[in-house]
Amino acid sequence: MTEKFDLAVLGAGPGGYTAAFRAADLGLRVALIDRGETLGGVCLNVGCIPSKALLHAAHVVNSAAAMRAHGISFGAPVIDLDALRNWKSGVVGQLTKGLAGLARQRKVEVVRGTGCFIGPHSIEVRADDGTARTVEFASAVIAAGSEPVQLPGLPHEDPRVIDSTGALSLADIPARLLVIGGGIIGLEMATVYAALGSRVSVVELTPQLMFGTDPDLVKPLQKTLRGKLEAMYLETRVVEVKAEPEALRVLFDGKGAPAEMPYDRILVAVGRRPNGAAIGASALGLSVTDGGFIPVDRQMRTTVQHVFAIGDIVGPPMLAHKAVHEGKVAAEVIAGHKTALDTDLIPAVAYTEPEVAWVGLTETGARESGVSYEKGVFPWAASGRSLSLGRAEGLTKLLFEPETGRLLGAGIVGPSAGDLIAEAALAIEMGADADDLALTIHPHPTLSETVGMAAEMFNGSITDLIPPKRR
Repeated sequence: MTEKFDLAVLGAGPGGYTAAFRAADLGLRVALIDRGETLGGVCLNVGCIPSKALLHAAHVVNSAAAMRAHGISFGAPVIDLDALRNWKSGVVGQLTKGLAGLARQRKVEVVRGTGCFIGPHSIEVRADDGTARTVEFASAVIAAGSEPVQLPGLPHEDPRVIDSTGALSLADIPARLLVIGGGIIGLEMATVYAALGSRVSVVELTPQLMFGTDPDLVKPLQKTLRGKLEAMYLETRVVEVKAEPEALRVLFDGKGAPAEMPYDRILVAVGRRPNGAAIGASALGLSVTDGGFIPVDRQMRTTVQHVFAIGDIVGPPMLAHKAVHEGKVAAEVIAGHKTALDTDLIPAVAYTEPEVAWVGLTETGARESGVSYEKGVFPWAASGRSLSLGRAEGLTKLLFEPETGRLLGAGIVGPSAGDLIAEAALAIEMGADADDLALTIHPHPTLSETVGMAAEMFNGSITDLIPPKRR
């Protein structure tokens, strides 16, 4: 069976379905190919959305416990795992059904199965039952995403060794859980399972959690986690895992490495790798790097003129909101619009407790690249709103160009940092300077006013604190 389309989109994650829907709105006949039972890809089904639902549950548990110090005590939480799992699945189901409805309304043809290019204008889609279908296209968008990295030497065949998908399935609440990897995914899952009652340990090869993020943003998170986790091993690696009937026994090596330790489950969260090597790129004559990434230009065009690529498969950061914008660009270019991705400004958020978010220039990046900057930092210990939340550990940091005062970057740690960072992202896009932010009247008392106050710390107009001396 062969059908012809103006556009074939391989992968129905946030970038893929965005490209498909935008192209359909622009008048193209579109096929959206995906191996999953529902649209939404990893992010919606087994990533961003279910993890945030479980993180909300963890936040409720932690907030209730924290109120004990302020005169309100609750009993120990009773976890109904089936009900929690069903609620999480219900959130996902509501969104995936919505996507299916949007596809129908736009007359996007959803093709179920694993797609592989078999020619410059053809994709073979093989369903789970072994039947095959050929989709022919004038243009294609590759949105095939990424998959979790597996560490060599670990018994991955043992069901007790899981990746992020396994962690989000919430099969049980292990008594003891080891998280290998102190990045965003590992720490979010550590936050969830610690709140649900697991004794969680995190092992990280580098000297700090979320390595590469500015240390002053990570410090409050690291301090909070030390009080919630059973152990945190930095500059430490897993040497061996022995799969025994009663436990997974782990041998460590490194600074402060413990003796052999038993765990009920191990979550491997050491990153993701792109699926560029699994799509039949050779049939297209398409360039794929050794790491599996597909090079593209600012119109998301690959080395093959009628083939485009977006999302995780074109390079980091591997974030859904990046893929969404890339998907719109690709669809518009294919439809004949003069469009390009005209920004590298991509916010990043860790939905831990506290949240950590940043956008634009970071101090770590500035030092590495030799970029000059000055900064304004407002500690949340001086924020009435943060104190009323019982959360004084946060800070808002803004980086400015010394000569012009133009905002170059921002970092926030604290409750709702992921929401607050959007103001800074818009300010950078609009070319705002410190005075623009400081003179914007923010509502009081809010966490958002810490952005304005950080700008006041930079330009010296702060009254809630003593302004620092400018160089």
